[in-house]
Amino acid sequence: MRRADPNAGYLGVFFLGADPYVYFYLSNGNNAVSMKALNRGQPIMRPTKGTGGVRDPTIIPGGGAEAGKKWYIIGTDLHIGKTSWDAAQRTGSKGIFIWESTDLINWVNERLVVVEDSTAGMVWAPEAIWDPARGQYLVHWASKFYPASDPRHTGSPSNIRMRYAYTSDFKTFSTPQTYIDRAPTNIIDLTFLPLDDTGNNFVRFMKDETKKTVFAEVSSTGLFGTWTRPGGNDAIIQSGVEGPAVYVDNQDLRKIHLLLDHYGGDGYRPYETTNPKSNSGWTASGRGSWPANLRHGSVLPVNQTLYEALSRRWG
Repeated sequence: MRRADPNAGYLGVFFLGADPYVYFYLSNGNNAVSMKALNRGQPIMRPTKGTGGVRDPTIIPGGGAEAGKKWYIIGTDLHIGKTSWDAAQRTGSKGIFIWESTDLINWVNERLVVVEDSTAGMVWAPEAIWDPARGQYLVHWASKFYPASDPRHTGSPSNIRMRYAYTSDFKTFSTPQTYIDRAPTNIIDLTFLPLDDTGNNFVRFMKDETKKTVFAEVSSTGLFGTWTRPGGNDAIIQSGVEGPAVYVDNQDLRKIHLLLDHYGGDGYRPYETTNPKSNSGWTASGRGSWPANLRHGSVLPVNQTLYEALSRRWG
C-alpha cells in the first residue's frame, strides 16, 4: 500500500495592511516560521465584487467527502481605503467573499454571499471549520446589530457578538444564530484548533475587542459544549493584538504555532507552545525568516505534492 504523502511545508494566506487582497506565502522547506512571498509578492486574488477589497482571508480544507479534494478561501468584504471604520461597522457589507479550488492553484467561482439581514452593521473575519457531528462546515463571523426602528444605523448598536451558520457548499447557508455573546464585551476574530479527530476536543482563540486582548478557551464536549477559560476570566495570551491564526507543527505534532497580528506595528508575529490548552506559556518564536507586515490570515500545512505544485506555479 502506498504511504500517505506527509506534510512537507505550509501555505500562508494573508492580506497586507493597506492592500486588501489575497497574498500567498510558502514556507522555506518544512520550517513553520520561515516564509517567502509567492507570485513575486503580487496578489493571487483581487476581488471583483463588493467593495473590491478583501481582509482576513482564511483557507479552509475540505471536510468529509471533500477532504483532500477541495479548499475554500473566505474573507471580509472591506476596503477601508474607500470608507471609514465607523461607516464600516454601521453600514458595512453583510456578505462573505468566497473562492474555491481543487488543487490550491486554480481558484474559481468568486462570489459574495450575504449571510446577515439588514439589522446587522457588518460581517467581519469569517472563518469555518468542518463539524464532524453535523457533517457540514460551521461558518462563523463577527457582527453588531441595530434595532429595526433604526434602519439607517445612526444610533447605538449592540455589542459585537460571534454569529454562525452551517453550509455544505459555501453557496447556501442556514439562518444565522448567535454563537458567543459576552455583552457588553465586544468579541471578534474567532478561530478553532481541533485537538483530535473525535469532534469533542477543541481550543478556540478570540479577541476581546473591548480590552484589545487575545485569549483561549477549551472544550472537551464539542463545538457547542462547555467552554472554560484556562487561568480564569482575566487570563490572556497577549494584549494589543488581533487575528489569531493557529496551526500544528508538521515535524513535532506536540508543538502548536499561533500567529498574532500586532496591528499597531509590524503585523503577524509567531508564537508557540506545547500546551495550547493554556493562556500562559506561549513564547515568541524566532522571526529571522518571518516576513514583516503580514496581516490577519491563516496557515495551511501542505503535503509534498501540493508544496511542489505551489512552488512551480508561483515560486
